[in-house]
Amino acid sequence: MRIEPQKAETTVFGIIMAISFCHMLNDTMQSLIPALYPMIKDSYALDFTQIGLLGLVFQVTASLLQPLVGIYTDKRPLPYSLAVGMACTLTGLLLLAYAHSYWMLLVGAGTIGLGSSIFHPESSRVARLASGGRHGLAQSLFQVGGNFGTAIGPLLAAFIVLPRGQTTVAWFSGIALLGMMILWRVGIWYSQNRVSATRRVNAGAVTLPRNRVIASIAVLALLVLSKHLYMTSLSSYYTFYMIERFAVSVQQAQVLLFVFLGAVAVGTVAGGPMSDWFGTKFVIWFSILGALPFTLALPYVGYELTIVLTVFIGLILASAFSAIVVFAQELVPGRVGMIAGLFFGFAFGVGGIGAAVLGVVADHKGITYVYNICSYLPLLGLLTVLLPDIGKGRRHKLKG
Repeated sequence: MRIEPQKAETTVFGIIMAISFCHMLNDTMQSLIPALYPMIKDSYALDFTQIGLLGLVFQVTASLLQPLVGIYTDKRPLPYSLAVGMACTLTGLLLLAYAHSYWMLLVGAGTIGLGSSIFHPESSRVARLASGGRHGLAQSLFQVGGNFGTAIGPLLAAFIVLPRGQTTVAWFSGIALLGMMILWRVGIWYSQNRVSATRRVNAGAVTLPRNRVIASIAVLALLVLSKHLYMTSLSSYYTFYMIERFAVSVQQAQVLLFVFLGAVAVGTVAGGPMSDWFGTKFVIWFSILGALPFTLALPYVGYELTIVLTVFIGLILASAFSAIVVFAQELVPGRVGMIAGLFFGFAFGVGGIGAAVLGVVADHKGITYVYNICSYLPLLGLLTVLLPDIGKGRRHKLKG
């Protein structure tokens, strides 16, 4: 069946949902890595520092390559590279499934990171090109696929991999094959529509002095640092925290991690329409500073309130990233891939370095201490005041 070109002036929800679904498949597979930490730690007799290094290899492999992929594809788009990225993830899964040493685990994690570095910049570009001008909505729908995948991964690990063993990770190669087929079809649409869509996306771009743009990008990077370092403390070590503090089982801890990551997915969906309606700067203010009361209280509450607070933290913090990416893309028009690669890559890098550093801290000071020091990170949301007033939301435009 031939895919007919569609007008890029309208929001092409079929393409956005396809790329979001593949983002879900991609991040489902990637999220198996942290979800497997408790089993890997016992099987290979690892300490928290080695667990942190495993996360570092995955996250930094992705973070270092993503901006380079974005810069290259801004000049020479590669519509079918999306399927290639998924193939790298498939290879990494097989390496993880049949690893017989810690070093093979590191190679598998690095190969999955390579797949991520190829997938994210171009898929973010496709979502923006298919947005029809509703950039916040498109970006949040794209990202929520990844959030759902990240939430599903721990459940699959808890109920499939943990009871049956490490080799069952190979079962998920079928998911990667499905993703490759869908992304090949998306690549066909992308190659047919990219020229007209790019012209529309670049129309009416914001122009600011170079120094102001650089300063604003630096502020956005610090905001990503605050958000993702805190999110890493939960996604990587929440299971250990719940096991150590409340003596829950590994399966119960994985279910609680799923609850938190599910809240992250819901918050991501809400963040996009909020950005289109109220403006990206408002959403950045709300999503980072708004989480502060909950992060400060988290280390001091009991079991039930811990679950409640992490849900609120996930809901609020998750709305920030799509707004930050859209804001940065407005600051640097014509560099969609570079900006997507830079911010997705930086987010992965923060996660990787954060996982390693927090692992060392946890070994020396304990998991509870980690959540005490991380609780102040949302204070960096105050830096939002330094951002320029661009990208007013639909509500402001209607008033004007």
